[in-house]
Amino acid sequence: MTVKILHPGLLTTVQDLGRFGSQQFGVIVSGAMDPYSLRIANLLVGNDQGEGALEITLMGPSMQFQQDQLIAITGGNLQATINGERVPLWRPIVVKKGSVQGCRAYIAFAGGIDVPEVMGSKSTYMRAGIGGYKGRALQKGDVFSCGKMGEQSRSLNREWEELGEHLTWTVNYNALVNLEQTQIIHV
Repeated sequence: MTVKILHPGLLTTVQDLGRFGSQQFGVIVSGAMDPYSLRIANLLVGNDQGEGALEITLMGPSMQFQQDQLIAITGGNLQATINGERVPLWRPIVVKKGSVQGCRAYIAFAGGIDVPEVMGSKSTYMRAGIGGYKGRALQKGDVFSCGKMGEQSRSLNREWEELGEHLTWTVNYNALVNLEQTQIIHV
């Protein structure tokens, strides 16, 4: 399954939970800025929680799906759309072939994103030009493939194809984490 980038947004990269164990060689951890949202997105599509997903910063991309695809969008509620219609966050969504999607958040794809691991991670480290999609942010015209779906992803995909719009549940992220809570960052 492939996805074509029509517009990359401000900064869209492939991220996972990070690249650990190489700091002594000058390679930063990288990884998702919001690992909680990344983990939930992956679990919603049946992936391992640390699988690579798209991390979208401030202004989202527009993508065209070349095949039907099970996805989940998590993170900030920034008005994701598919074919101009708003879509729910924090739940699996089946996107039909040819659909165009745009949003700002984390997007996980059933089967993950098929990019090579570098030092045990798919995360993009742009300064070093490694990981993710060619070591850089996504650009207009890029086409990436999704990985092979595992049994859990295939099972979820079958359920959503059969029941589709009749399934309306979402993850109650407000019960799990208080996104309004003030955070202290030590510098």
